[in-house]
Amino acid sequence: MLLVADAAPEPAYGSGVLLAIAAAAVALLLLLIVRLRIHAFVALVLVSFLTALATKIAPGDIVTVMTDGFGSTLASVALLVGLGAMIGRLLEVTGGAQVLADTLIGRFGEDRAPLALGVASLLFGFPIFFDAGLVVMLPIIFSVARRFGGSVIRYAFPAAGAFAVMHAFVPPHPGPVAAADLVGANIGLLLFVGLLVGLPTWYLASYLYGVWAGSRYMVDVPDFLSGADGPTEGAPAQDRPDVNLPSFGLVLTVLLLPMLLIFIDTGLNTLATTGTVDGDATWVAALQVIGKTPIALLITTLVATVVLGWPRRSRADVETIFNDSLAPVCAIILITGAGGMFGGVLRASGIGEALAGTLQETGLPVIVAAFAVSAILRVAQGSATVALTTTAGLMAPTIAATSGLSPMDLTLVVIAIAGGATVLSHVNDSGFWLVGRFLGMDEKTTLKTWTVMETLIGTIGFVLAFLLSLVF
Repeated sequence: MLLVADAAPEPAYGSGVLLAIAAAAVALLLLLIVRLRIHAFVALVLVSFLTALATKIAPGDIVTVMTDGFGSTLASVALLVGLGAMIGRLLEVTGGAQVLADTLIGRFGEDRAPLALGVASLLFGFPIFFDAGLVVMLPIIFSVARRFGGSVIRYAFPAAGAFAVMHAFVPPHPGPVAAADLVGANIGLLLFVGLLVGLPTWYLASYLYGVWAGSRYMVDVPDFLSGADGPTEGAPAQDRPDVNLPSFGLVLTVLLLPMLLIFIDTGLNTLATTGTVDGDATWVAALQVIGKTPIALLITTLVATVVLGWPRRSRADVETIFNDSLAPVCAIILITGAGGMFGGVLRASGIGEALAGTLQETGLPVIVAAFAVSAILRVAQGSATVALTTTAGLMAPTIAATSGLSPMDLTLVVIAIAGGATVLSHVNDSGFWLVGRFLGMDEKTTLKTWTVMETLIGTIGFVLAFLLSLVF
């Protein structure tokens, strides 16, 4: 059985030394960024290089490992963030974000604005990936936060946590689907149990915590997604009497379009995994192409241009709006890529695999060991999806050798792996930088808030899965 996507060279040191190097690398990174105020992009590149040297990655491979981690992260993030920023900016400038916010708040009430945003994100996050969904929702979140005041955390965390929960626990997202396939869990049962565990996890760890954290940490609404355009090009439509606001139905259609397109791809992937459809069929491949997240967002950008932009602004204005939407996210994209570089170096060093192998020998119950191995991999290399899939591969032989595991047991093991893959998001996780920079938080505040929320999501999800394992 294939355990990881690419075979890594044998680690140069034992688990103890690798753990010490990883801890020292993270400590140095925090020192450079928090204490010495070195720019996060420069600090991440520097520490990635030093970590590669310390773990004795072959000198000829160091630059390749660094650029591979950087490039692979940019490949998955840059298009999503760029296109998502365009869609989000157009929604805000044409008044679409305000229309959606007004409708949601009207139905839920002002006191439940964070709940309304969270519920919308749960629905929106069923098929769409974390970063793409968050970027599209940010203008709506910021619009609501400006309207009612207070810390942006109060409004952003219930929404961001909803995307994180759906991405980790619920098919058809790639992590849980791949993990279920590796350990032999049933996808349909995982969908049901993922929602059963995910919804209360979101309410406790994201909604309630987000409201509490918003009252404790005051973070102003960032200005960069509002742009710096003049009154003609960039003024929000609700502030311009000469522009008609779009209808709620039109705004909802634009928001749901990428969700529908992506669901076509992820749904067909799930059906192909279960053998319901032929994954090699031409019609399946054709539909999957338009459902790939970058293509889905590209199609949505074009549709939004035609139905939202051009009827309300000149084509030159729309071009300016799109151009201005990209400048503020460039730094975010580069820092996110550097975080991926750091994670790639940690993966190539063998730190995660060595630690996971040691833990597997401790004799812990399968569901506890699965959570612990996944958590170590998450902390070591940053990516939740990588931690999910790698842990499932590492645990598969142990699971196969354990007698008496029911389909529900296998499903709960996948949930436990997903919980471990969510905890302790920190400086080697691209999501850490994405959320922190978009919300305008410094590293200290991001660690005190986002890292805590991610840890609560993973831990509560695991605890619920463990309790269910005692019942079924």
